Amino acid sequence: MLKVNNLTKYFGGLVAVNDVDFHVAKSEILGLIGPNGAGKSTLFNLIAGLLKPTKGRVIFENKDITGFSTHEIAQLGIDLSFQASTLFTRLSVLNNVFVGYHMRYQTRIWKRLLRTSSALKEEREFRRNAMEILEFMGLKTIRDELAENLSHGDQKVLIICMAMATNPKLLLLDEPVAGISQNETKNMVKLIKKIRDSGVTIVVVEHDMKVMRSLCDRIVVLNYGRKLMEGSPKEVLESEEVIEAYLGTAEI
Repeated sequence: MLKVNNLTKYFGGLVAVNDVDFHVAKSEILGLIGPNGAGKSTLFNLIAGLLKPTKGRVIFENKDITGFSTHEIAQLGIDLSFQASTLFTRLSVLNNVFVGYHMRYQTRIWKRLLRTSSALKEEREFRRNAMEILEFMGLKTIRDELAENLSHGDQKVLIICMAMATNPKLLLLDEPVAGISQNETKNMVKLIKKIRDSGVTIVVVEHDMKVMRSLCDRIVVLNYGRKLMEGSPKEVLESEEVIEAYLGTAEI
């Protein structure tokens, strides 16, 4: 589904991503790990179009999308769910998901402003779809609650619900379990697997190695912007080279 070929990004004299290659198969959960500053977030931003690569290519479903704008990439079916909260905190849970449908409108903007019958029909359909996403993700019972009143774990789930509203084929998840409780983490792992089983391919960045071991089909390791290794969770997480990259030789 996705191929990253020789992807490189310079920030002045700093090489944030250095000649990285990997692929993601359809319906796979691919993990992306590495110490802080390894280039994981930069790589995500390059794939999603938030940054333009210095060199290299991004191929999605056999189409070269290198240099495409963020909205063009989103319309093709790639969505990035940020670690930082992107919620509209003073809106309800339902309305947050409804906002996620903005790029899928077919009716013209003037019809929406005038509240024509065709615009209202489309809006009702999107609200029904938003409710289906909330039910799928386990938030239906709190649909009328303000987003700011949710627990941190439920806010994390809601951020992914908003991403699901774009109808993604490929979902990029940036640290989905960071800062949440053990029970919330278990629930999030189940939800991510449930999303994959519904037909969405997933790439996830996460520092919790226990989560990555249970969640991922394969893992790619970055260190200082380069790909260190790639393999099954067992191969990667038991590799001395990977352990050294995280802990340092003295710790080993």
